[in-house]
Amino acid sequence: MEYEPVLHVVLHQPEIPQNTGNIGRTCVAVGAKLWLVRPLGFRIDAKQLRRAGLDYWRHLEWEVVEHWDALTERLPGRRWCFSKSAPRSHTHADYARGDVLVFGCETAGLPESILRTHGGSTVRIPMRNAARSLNLSSAAAIGVYEAMRQITGTTDDFNT
Repeated sequence: MEYEPVLHVVLHQPEIPQNTGNIGRTCVAVGAKLWLVRPLGFRIDAKQLRRAGLDYWRHLEWEVVEHWDALTERLPGRRWCFSKSAPRSHTHADYARGDVLVFGCETAGLPESILRTHGGSTVRIPMRNAARSLNLSSAAAIGVYEAMRQITGTTDDFNT
C-alpha cells in the first residue's frame, strides 16, 4: 500500500482460513490493514486462505504478530474490541482514521484479559437472543463498514 491504512483490523487467534480470507478481502475493499495474532488455526499459505481471498490477497497489506503484547507494541492507537457481551452498540462508538478494530477467534471470542483492559472501548453488534453469534467475517464487515461510514461520511466511494 502506498498510503497509511484508514483502519487496522486485528484477528486475535483466528481459526478458520475462509473467514480470514474474506476479512482480508474486506480490508482491501476499504484500504484497511489486516493484523493476525498467533497462534493461528491454519497455515498462512493454506489453500483455503488464498481461495477465500481470491486474487485480492496480493493487494492486501497484512502482518502476523506472535502474541497480543507484540501487537500492542507494533500497533499503538485506539482499539475497539468487539464482543457480544459489550454494553455499547458498535454504532455508538466514535471511530476515527487509524483506529484498530479487534475481533476474537471464532469459537471463544476475545479473552477476558483483553476485554477487561479495553472495557471502555468494547462494542457489540446487536442481534436477537436466538442467535448465539455472527460469523466472524460477517461481524468484521459490519464493524469495518460502520467505521468507514463514520470516518468518510459516506459508504458511496472509498477511493477518495
